[in-house]
Amino acid sequence: MCLPRVIGAILLGTCLLPLGTVQAQTLPAPVVELVARTKSQIRTMDMAQFKSAFDGNGELGLIIDVREPAEFASGHIPRAINIPRGQIEIAIWSLVGYPQAADMGRRMTLVCGSGVRCILATKSLQDLGFTDVVAVDMRIGDWARAGYPLAKD
Repeated sequence: MCLPRVIGAILLGTCLLPLGTVQAQTLPAPVVELVARTKSQIRTMDMAQFKSAFDGNGELGLIIDVREPAEFASGHIPRAINIPRGQIEIAIWSLVGYPQAADMGRRMTLVCGSGVRCILATKSLQDLGFTDVVAVDMRIGDWARAGYPLAKD
């Protein structure tokens, strides 16, 4: 393989890294500020709260994983459905009863790889008028390291 192809493959691989593999301190300051500001405008739960509700079949409603399909397939929370963050505003409607009668109060719990995308997606759903949306502020890797269940497709 020639050097330009190797360099191209490395660059492409770097661009395709899931956001969950990027540490928050490596994100540009405007992104960190946006996430912090957004987090103050939505409801969140931490991993312990999520695990407790998950085990007790608590009211989690729809568990929506907003990572990309390949990330989801590599390991996701059991019972979660995959709607990538870039599609959430359009794809959510079929899950809440639209066009007959959209249930804007339907409970939704959003997860992702690092807590960043689900925070931003939660705000998007809230801005659309959904009233019971919660972001899980955790890293999926921490969930796995704790020995909690992951399903694979």
